[in-house]
Amino acid sequence: MCGILGIVAQTPANQILYDGLLVLQHRGQDAAGIATIDGNTFHMHKGNGLVRDVFRTRNMRALPGNAGIAHVRYPTAGSAVDHNEAQPFYVNSPFGIVLGHNGNLTNTEQLQQELFLEDRRHVNTNSDSEVLLNVLAHELQANSTMRYRLDIKTIFAAVTGVHRRCRGAYAVVAVIAGYGLLAFRDSYGIRPLMVGSHQTEQGVEYLIASESVALDTLGFKFLRDVAPGEAIFIDLEGNFHSQQCAENPTLNPCIFEYVYLARPDSVLDGVSVYETRLHMGESLAEKILREWPQHDIDVVIPIPDSSRPSALQLANHLGITFREGFVKNRYIGRTFIMPGQAMRKKSVRQKLNAISVEFKGKNVLLVDDSIVRGTTSREIVQMARDAGARKVYFASAAPPVRFPNVYGIDMPSRHELIATGRNDEEICREIGADRLIYQDLEDLKTAVRKANSAIQSFEASCFDGVYITGDITPDYLDTVEAAREAGKANKDDAGQLDLNLAAND
Repeated sequence: MCGILGIVAQTPANQILYDGLLVLQHRGQDAAGIATIDGNTFHMHKGNGLVRDVFRTRNMRALPGNAGIAHVRYPTAGSAVDHNEAQPFYVNSPFGIVLGHNGNLTNTEQLQQELFLEDRRHVNTNSDSEVLLNVLAHELQANSTMRYRLDIKTIFAAVTGVHRRCRGAYAVVAVIAGYGLLAFRDSYGIRPLMVGSHQTEQGVEYLIASESVALDTLGFKFLRDVAPGEAIFIDLEGNFHSQQCAENPTLNPCIFEYVYLARPDSVLDGVSVYETRLHMGESLAEKILREWPQHDIDVVIPIPDSSRPSALQLANHLGITFREGFVKNRYIGRTFIMPGQAMRKKSVRQKLNAISVEFKGKNVLLVDDSIVRGTTSREIVQMARDAGARKVYFASAAPPVRFPNVYGIDMPSRHELIATGRNDEEICREIGADRLIYQDLEDLKTAVRKANSAIQSFEASCFDGVYITGDITPDYLDTVEAAREAGKANKDDAGQLDLNLAAND
């Protein structure tokens, strides 16, 4: 999971991009980067860490220009990020391009071979995002009818070439030196991407973002989502162009965005994340009434923060008291994306502390957005017992996560998923709860469709094992898991990088 931004403004872009990254910080806490363009020169600063730690005043001053892109990320391999793989990435041949990518390509190895053997292009890192950048650069060159010159037709033809060659999930922002801002989305629409505008006295400004909350907080009016397979190009004068560049595109948004990844105040593909989470709470309550009508729940307590809307609606629907039972330390990173199991286990009690008065002598229903590895759930159940709870029940607003995700979410290893190979009773025992209630997958899909009935299909592979791109095999999953284990053993030191890059060297 990553957060991306792209802007063509009438004033310096650096502060807008920085502020946007702060809003999207929840999408990645391991690395951050900003690249701007001033004349024919790119200026870039990126490094490991939170946005506030990567950028200082001197770094911001070194990012001139009215257009640029920005990126926050965590590594999909699950280990500490190599600072050389922090984004954006840059290439200078035959056109200067900087690119940021949210998602994960599933045919990276094939593309690497094609780039080396056929396209004669060199890739410096193991990042699939750098591979995607080089594919785009090659397609721009291959489709250009005039040497080192581009037009709108050529740019959109290049994106068509990217769609033809690249498989997997990708939402992309890129700046082409001397031309403008390019954004596009894979033909399945797995990762979110949207565009907003802002009218100024000097002219219209455009902002591309992973979530609508970035548009809202920066004062941009939401225009629309980027359609699956669509490319949007905004030249440096602020002229807006768009074209469908994929054959047979279909919308299949990642359903885990609504469960956990996105902020509740965002709207993705016409779906309010907050509204969806309320619906999830309602359907969970209905399941409890259906399967456990004589329940003895005294109080409903959410695991902060993303489960709060679901827990509140569940409590309201059941007519049970809702209470805040945990205080969250907001200066600890999200446990779901922490690199090592030991670090994750240690972080839970640093991140959450129980309010004993809300637990003592009560039968408590804890509500979380999902259960992935089970480590956090087990620790929280024990915290509730230590705080004096008589019984501890546990509800997940999402179905069991039984399969790895290969489209940009950090859950690639099957043996790390607590639900893989276990039934609900076994999972309940593993986390130490007295009872476990999972959301049903069809109820989850219905919860999203209630907010936008036009969405007919979802990318829900972590729940049902159906991979929408049709190219995922057991051998592929084995390869991903092996890479994950190798990544854990090869953590690189943190670092930062400043670049002033002549765009057409």
